Amino acid sequence: MTSQPAPTADTVEAVVRRQLSRALGGKRGMLEAAVPTIMFTVTFLSTKDLRTALSLSVAAALVALVIRLVQRSSIQFVVNALIGIAIGTFFALRAARAGGDANEQALAYFLPGLLYNGAYAVVMSFSNLVRWPVMGFMVGSVTGDLTEWRKDRQLVTLCSRLTWVLVLPCVLRVVVQAPIYLAGVGDGMDPEAAVAALGLSKLAMGWPLQLAALATMAWLLARNATPVKTTG
Repeated sequence: MTSQPAPTADTVEAVVRRQLSRALGGKRGMLEAAVPTIMFTVTFLSTKDLRTALSLSVAAALVALVIRLVQRSSIQFVVNALIGIAIGTFFALRAARAGGDANEQALAYFLPGLLYNGAYAVVMSFSNLVRWPVMGFMVGSVTGDLTEWRKDRQLVTLCSRLTWVLVLPCVLRVVVQAPIYLAGVGDGMDPEAAVAALGLSKLAMGWPLQLAALATMAWLLARNATPVKTTG
């Protein structure tokens, strides 16, 4: 029994792996996204001061940004983290203007991430259901034709599976975190406990799930070696 050829630079699988690595930022990008959340959650739970928690969260992201600038490496993932903090802060300030206490403001800070994961899961799932998996466009961006890959059933199947792997972490986060959030803003759970649970679940279901998804994708990609057919 002969083994499958390992993906090379001329295979679709190798292209997807490289593109995924760039898109997700690797371990460093995931760490840069996780540290501000850690700072916010730990600081808020220990001080009950939303401003201090937000300030330290921003400070952690800015330190990462300075390091990136000094090293002249991509700042994309740090900027993404800062944008996430800014959106969360906006929601927290809205809750404050509406008369919400510190716990309600902290819960509001976590809401954008929950909405993002829900929207991401819906869009990615829809793309699979209509047989236009989002991962296919990643292949198309390299081959020079955004839709040529749809003529290859094997490629469509591979891209659909990869897209489902990206959907699953988002679905799991919504399934776990949405009930906690709703219980915290309602009467089903102590708001302070809900903030702690959301912070811990955001960390536990952040980069660990991303790493698990990447490992699953690597396994799927290692099983095939589809030659890249460029157009032009």
